[in-house]
Amino acid sequence: MVEEKEHILQVLKEAKEAFRKNDIIKLRDLSNQTIHSASIKQDETSIAIAVVIYSISKILERTNYQSYPGWVYFFKKCKQSLEQAVKALKRNDEEGFKKHVKAIEGLIDELTGNFKMHIQQVFEKAKISKASRIYEHGISLEQTANLLGITLFELAEYAGRTGISDINLSRTLDIKKRLKYIQEIFE
Repeated sequence: MVEEKEHILQVLKEAKEAFRKNDIIKLRDLSNQTIHSASIKQDETSIAIAVVIYSISKILERTNYQSYPGWVYFFKKCKQSLEQAVKALKRNDEEGFKKHVKAIEGLIDELTGNFKMHIQQVFEKAKISKASRIYEHGISLEQTANLLGITLFELAEYAGRTGISDINLSRTLDIKKRLKYIQEIFE
C-alpha cells in the first residue's frame, strides 16, 4: 500500500500542476498511467482518479467551456479538491482522500444549464473510455462495467466501435501444435 500511496500522490501532484498549466497531454498521460495500475489491482479509488484526471483534460480541451457561467467556480473547486485529496493522502486519511476525489465529480450537481449538461457528458464518456482501457488489460466486460458504474451495453458498444473487442487475446495454437508443446514439456 505504501508504494501505491506514493504513486497516487505523485500522480495527483503532477495532475495538479498540469491542471494549473492547462497541460492536456500530461493529464491524459497521468490518467493512462493510473488506469494501467488500477487494472492490475482493480482499485476503485485509482479508477476514480483516472476518470477525474481524464475528464479534466477533456474539459480543458474544450476552451468554449470557459465562456460558460460557472466555469471559474468549477475550475477553482477542482483545483481545491485535488489539493485537499493530496493533503488527505499525506495524512493517511483514506476516507478524506476518497471524499475529495469524489467531490470533483460531485461539482456537477452545483452547475446549471448547458454547462452542467456538457460536464456530465464529459464524465460519462470518460468512464466509458477508461473502462475500455481496463477491458484492454484483460478484465471482463462485466467486471469492468461494475468497477466504473456503467452498463455492459455502454461498454460493449464503445469497445465494438473502437475495435478493442476485435483484439484476440485468447488466440490459441491448433491442436497438433498444443500436443507437440505438451509433449516437449514432459520429455
